[in-house]
Amino acid sequence: MARLAGRRALFAVPVVLVVTFGVFAIAAASPFDPVKAYAGTAALGADQETLDRLRENLGVDQSFVVRWWHWLTDALTGDLGHSSVLRQPVTQVIGERLVWSALLCAVAFAVAVTVGTLLGVLAARRPGSMPDRAITSLAYTLEAAPVFWIALLAVWLFALQWDVLPAGGLTDTASEQVTAGQVAGHIVLPAGVLAVSQLPWFTLYVRQGVGDALAEDPVRGARARGLRERTVLLQHALRSGLLPVLTLIGSRVPELITGALLVESVFSWPGIAAATVEAATAVDFPLLAALTVLATAAVLAGNLLADLLYGLFDPRVKLNEM
Repeated sequence: MARLAGRRALFAVPVVLVVTFGVFAIAAASPFDPVKAYAGTAALGADQETLDRLRENLGVDQSFVVRWWHWLTDALTGDLGHSSVLRQPVTQVIGERLVWSALLCAVAFAVAVTVGTLLGVLAARRPGSMPDRAITSLAYTLEAAPVFWIALLAVWLFALQWDVLPAGGLTDTASEQVTAGQVAGHIVLPAGVLAVSQLPWFTLYVRQGVGDALAEDPVRGARARGLRERTVLLQHALRSGLLPVLTLIGSRVPELITGALLVESVFSWPGIAAATVEAATAVDFPLLAALTVLATAAVLAGNLLADLLYGLFDPRVKLNEM
C-alpha cells in the first residue's frame, strides 16, 4: 500500500507541473485584464502611466512563464502568493473556505453512496419488477437533470413554498456566531442536492453489479445450499457486486468538485466556489494556480482511494502489482 501511494505521489509531480503551467498559459491568453479587475471602477479614470505602474506592482507585466516559475519556486517554500482580487494571502483564502467545501462534499458523497447502494440492491433483487423499473427510471431522470436546476427547484420547494429549510448561507441572518446546529440545518439542502446529482451513477452501477453477481454460479450455489436470501444477498452478491462501484469513486471526484462549485454558488455556501469564480474573472494567477493544484490533488487522491479499496476488497488484486 505504501509503495503504491509512493508511486502515485511521484506521478503527481509532473502532473501538477503541467497543470499549473497550463493554468498560467490560459490565464495569460484570457481577455480579462487583471489590472482593471484589481482597480475596479477607478481604472476607468486612470491614465496609462498609472495602469502600467499598477501592472508592474502586481507582477503581471512579465511573461506567464516567468510568473509561473516565480510562483512555483515560492510555493515550494510554502508561499502561495497573494490574491489580488480578494486582497488576502492565498493560504488564508483557501484555509477559510476549504473546510466548508470539504464538509459539503463529504456529507453529499456519503449520502449518495449509502442511498445509491440501498436503491441499487433493491432494484437488483427482482429485475424487471415494479421497484426495479421505478428506481431505474428515477435514476435516468436525475442523471439528465442539471445540478443547478435541481438546486433551484429545491430552493423553490423547500425554502419558498414549504419554508422548512433555509435557502442558503451558513447561519441564520441575525446570528453573530457559527454553531453546529445552524450548520447542520443549512447544509441539508446543498448537500442533498449535491448527493442527488451523484445518486444515479451509484444506483445504476450497484444495480448492474449486484444483478450480475446474483446470476453467478457461486451465488446460485449458495442458494442451492439452502442459505437465506438475505444472507446470499448481503454476504455473497453484495460484496462481489460492489467491486465495480469502487472504481467509480475516483472517477466521480471531478464531477463532484464541479457540482459542488455550482451548488455553493446557488446556496451561497462559503466554500471555494466564490473564490474560484472571482479568481477566474480577475485572472488572479496565484489563486487560480493554487485552486487548480487543490482540485488536481483531489482527483489524484480519489483515484488512489479507488485503487486501494479495490485491492482490499478483491483478493484477486495485489496492491504491489498495481
